[in-house]
Amino acid sequence: MNYLDFGGVFSRMDLLISGAILTMQISLVAMFLALLVATLVAVMQLSAFRPVRFVALAYIEVIRNTPFIVQLFVIYFGLPAIGLSLEPLPSAILAMTFYGGAYTSEIIRAGIQNIDRGQIEAGRSLGMSTLDIFRYVIIKPALAAVFPSMVSQFILLLLSSSVVSAISVPELTGIGNDIQGITLRNMEVYLVIAAMYVALVAMLKGGLTLLERKIFPFKFLRG
Repeated sequence: MNYLDFGGVFSRMDLLISGAILTMQISLVAMFLALLVATLVAVMQLSAFRPVRFVALAYIEVIRNTPFIVQLFVIYFGLPAIGLSLEPLPSAILAMTFYGGAYTSEIIRAGIQNIDRGQIEAGRSLGMSTLDIFRYVIIKPALAAVFPSMVSQFILLLLSSSVVSAISVPELTGIGNDIQGITLRNMEVYLVIAAMYVALVAMLKGGLTLLERKIFPFKFLRG
C-alpha cells in the first residue's frame, strides 16, 4: 500500500531552506535590475528617435516570443562561443533580468503614457529641471500607478527562477530535484517545494506592500 512519507524530506529541510534563500536572493537582485532595464526600455519606446524605439521594440519582441529556458541556455551555453563565459549564478540573474525587464517595461510604459501632460508643463513653469521633472513628475507617479501590476510581474519572475535549476543553480527546485533523486519520494518532495514557494510569494507580496507604502505614501492619504 502506498502512503506519504515525509521523513526523508523533512530530514533535509536545511537544504531546502538554503535553496529557498538562494531563490529569494537571486529573484530580488533580478527584480531590481529588471526594474532598471524596464524603465530604460520604456523611455526608449517613447523616444522621438525611430532607431531608439526600434531597438527597444526588438528587445521586447525577442524576449516575449521566446521561452525563458531558451534565453537562459543562450546566455549560459551560447555566450562561450563568442568568448564570454559566465558561471551559473550570474547567468541565471542576467537571464532573469532580461526576461523580467521586457515584460515590466510594457507596464511602466503604460504608466508613463497615463501621466497628464499638464503636470509636465506645470513642472516646467515652476522652473524644475528636466531630470527633476522625469523623477518626480513622470516616473514616480507612473511607478506608483502601476505598482500592483509590477508586483504581479515580480511574483511571476520569482516563480520563473525554478527554471535556472536547468543550469545547476542550487535554488529551491534544484535542491528539491536532488532530494527527490535520493529519496525517490516524488509526491512528498514536490508538495513541500510547492508549499515553500507559496510561502516565498507571501513574503514577497508582504515586503513589496510595505515598500509601496514607504515609497509612495501619497497613495494612501485619506481626504
